[in-house]
Amino acid sequence: MSKQVVFIADTLDNARRFKGLLSGLDVNVLAGSSQQAKSLLRSNPACDLVILEAKGDASAEALKMESAISEEGEASMLVVLDPDHLAGFRIPVQVKADFVVSNATDEEISTRIRHLLWPGNESSSSDFISVDNMTVNLATYQVKVSGEPLDLTYLEYALLAFLITHPGRTYSRDALLRRVWGFDYYGGSRTVDVHVRRVRAKLGPELAQHLETVRGVGYLWA
Repeated sequence: MSKQVVFIADTLDNARRFKGLLSGLDVNVLAGSSQQAKSLLRSNPACDLVILEAKGDASAEALKMESAISEEGEASMLVVLDPDHLAGFRIPVQVKADFVVSNATDEEISTRIRHLLWPGNESSSSDFISVDNMTVNLATYQVKVSGEPLDLTYLEYALLAFLITHPGRTYSRDALLRRVWGFDYYGGSRTVDVHVRRVRAKLGPELAQHLETVRGVGYLWA
């Protein structure tokens, strides 16, 4: 099940960056200003994580958010603060919390987010593959396009994931049956064509262009 994340910020400094980082995770995101924080938490009692961009007194802002979280739910909190505010920062202790400086690497930020959302079961960045506006999570077998989950059957997902993880190489229908369906599949090889058509239809015209037909041979992901 997707996790629920609330992103609170009063500037656009980190908005685009965090939008990109969160799009690669299995999360639904709501964003708002500090003035909207309480109403966002109240309307989303199942929220799993609050990401707070602290631009003023980071400790005071974090404590205020801690109080709001305690009143409205049981979310964890990640505080994003400027390096200049690090020395005097005190991390909240009433909710599960962590912090990260704004100039940290994308990998560090993603790791801290995953640790708060999936403690002990963090996905590696290598589990995610992005193509245009599509993200494939190889750890959870999920595909999102523009942040929206794609409704794929298991075999449709398996076919797409196999081709994406072996780009630029053409596979015959028989090879795909062996690699995706397994050696115990006794159906005709044309079932591959049927699944390719379904995957293309669900991906949409732009992404479907990557799944190419090599006439007389098979298919490849370009």
